[in-house]
Amino acid sequence: MSGTHVDTAGVTDVRTAHQDLHSHQGALRGEHPGRSRNPVIKVADLAWLEFEKPDLDRAEVFARDFGFGVAARTEHELWLRGTLAGTPCMVIRKGPGSSFIGPVFRAAERADLDRLARATGSDVRDLRDARDVRDVRDTGVPGGGEVVDLLDPSGFPVRVVHCGEPLPALPEQRPLLLNFGTDHRRRNLMQRPPREPSRIQRLGHLVLETRVFARALDWYLDTLGMIVSDFLFLDGQRDRGPTMAFIRCDQGDLAVDHHTLAIHLGPGNGYVHSAYQVTDLDSLAAGGEYLNERGYQRSWGIGRHIQGSQLFDYWRDPDRFMLEHFADGDLFSHDLEPGWAPMSTSGLAQWGPPATRDFLGASPSPARVREVFQALRGDNEMDPARLLGLLRAANS
Repeated sequence: MSGTHVDTAGVTDVRTAHQDLHSHQGALRGEHPGRSRNPVIKVADLAWLEFEKPDLDRAEVFARDFGFGVAARTEHELWLRGTLAGTPCMVIRKGPGSSFIGPVFRAAERADLDRLARATGSDVRDLRDARDVRDVRDTGVPGGGEVVDLLDPSGFPVRVVHCGEPLPALPEQRPLLLNFGTDHRRRNLMQRPPREPSRIQRLGHLVLETRVFARALDWYLDTLGMIVSDFLFLDGQRDRGPTMAFIRCDQGDLAVDHHTLAIHLGPGNGYVHSAYQVTDLDSLAAGGEYLNERGYQRSWGIGRHIQGSQLFDYWRDPDRFMLEHFADGDLFSHDLEPGWAPMSTSGLAQWGPPATRDFLGASPSPARVREVFQALRGDNEMDPARLLGLLRAANS
């Protein structure tokens, strides 16, 4: 609810609906603490994401238009990277269909792989070791390294790697020099950002939908040592626990992305979107114009989020996967406790156009209807009350 408050000094404080949606309120007694007391390891970051697509040539064209660099290309694999030094952002492998395979997280140190393998009954494998059919996919990994393969409660293959030699940095897209009020940093110079792809700097985060939200949340906290930045809950159902979590890596006093992974309850188990950092708002906007001129579909944007505060712009690739350009996101250290807020569509952005049905996944389709029926009949956390709450949140 919006309203106006006048304090004793006569200063008018205009309260908006968006202020009420920021996650400044903490947990109530007995609610989820947002972290594990004794995690197996603490991953340092996302390393890359793994996809399968039938046409690597088409995938490479979009990747370059979106702003990725190509780290490696073979007949069967396409490795994409950003400008910052480190690991690649994504690998796309040639396959019969288009699918998201799973995320790959980066271990803080090599000993974490041994600890994780012992705790989960897994093996530590060399990424370049092609000992069986499944391992052939790893023969072209830039930089090499070792990996532990896991399966999360939603059924996603999750890999944790300790990489070898990092990729070197590439030239950056320079931020524009801005004038602010009386702070005039640019004089006798004009601003003409080139119409070119946004130059991706790095992989930022991944968002997943799951029918087993609580189990998936605890698995990522207990197994990978991640911690929650913000919880969202359904209006009138807070007592049943959260239905979305924005989760970051725990690197102690080092401030890291507000979320590296976000998961939310839904009728399906699947990829929602992935996000890639660019230099600034001009890079994001000019890159969007470049994509628009080449006929790609914008899903939603441009705007600024609430949880995470990122400037955002969402696009669909030719295989209908959603990817986000973002800039200027929040950074949290380990001592910041989770915030709690109601889930709503209007709470997705501080400013920008209304969220689209495409972004929300609200456009009806036979596949989505099947997911709903399967979820309501299955052994999971979806029930009629949860489904109704999610529908209300999508329209609030």
